[in-house]
Amino acid sequence: MQIRISWPAGHLTATLEETPTSEALMGALPLASTAHTWGEEVYFDTTISPALEAAARQVVEPGTVAFWTEGDALALPYGPTPISRGDECRLAGPCNVLGRIDGDPRLLATVRAGDPIRVERVET
Repeated sequence: MQIRISWPAGHLTATLEETPTSEALMGALPLASTAHTWGEEVYFDTTISPALEAAARQVVEPGTVAFWTEGDALALPYGPTPISRGDECRLAGPCNVLGRIDGDPRLLATVRAGDPIRVERVET
């Protein structure tokens, strides 16, 4: 499953694994939201409220597509956050891992707080 995430300065695609949360996200697309930034992470509200999955993690690799269940938000880390130790990507809390960004996740550095964000399905 692939999604496309677009904002005024750019776009990227991500490949999602088959998980309950990614299935719920795919069912809610297309989705329009507003970007928030937290250190080197972009996150934004969604219309879904999935449960925390058993494999949820707080420390992930840059470019991980994660879902923060406490905030009903998609979280896209590309570097350290305010609570990271060193260069790690430490999310606000345990998040469901959905997949990975295709290509360079540092493209997310062009997202500004308040930017409109659009997520849609990539048809193959």
